[in-house]
Amino acid sequence: MTVRIVELGRRELGDRSDEVLDVYAEAMEVSAATARSRRGILAAHLDRDGLRALAALDRGRMVGVAYGYLGAPGQWWHDQVQAALTAEQAAEWLADAFEVCELHVRPALHGTGLGRALLAQLLAGTTARTAVLTTPDSETRARRFYRSGGWVDLRCGLRFPGDPRLFAVLGLRLVSEA
Repeated sequence: MTVRIVELGRRELGDRSDEVLDVYAEAMEVSAATARSRRGILAAHLDRDGLRALAALDRGRMVGVAYGYLGAPGQWWHDQVQAALTAEQAAEWLADAFEVCELHVRPALHGTGLGRALLAQLLAGTTARTAVLTTPDSETRARRFYRSGGWVDLRCGLRFPGDPRLFAVLGLRLVSEA
């Protein structure tokens, strides 16, 4: 297996949305139909400022994906998270943040370092001060992965409208305070 990480432009990310969602489905253990129902969400992200997207390809087949953008007030996820944080946390963590929307690797490649490589390359390409994301609020492999990379819990027990699961908001400082 020869995996290479490539950057996807806005158009290519949109054109390859089915592949992105197939990786999501496999990694999140949901049906393809459930994953494909997220196509509109992905499409809405294509116009966001600071959008960066990477794909891990094995002989042209997408085996991993990571993307995010610079968050801003008025965006659904940003506003939900801002409302869940204290004013001080929001100012510190969201004022100049890169929001990691998706980071997924097909299960056969879990534990190979591919997820860490995708995330590192994704974050290396932003000038934001911090990075933020949400992940299910339980001791999952993903949660341990983020913590081992220096991410800290900003808020636990967050419930998004329409989703019965609890989420944790995590943050990572990208630029150290002088």
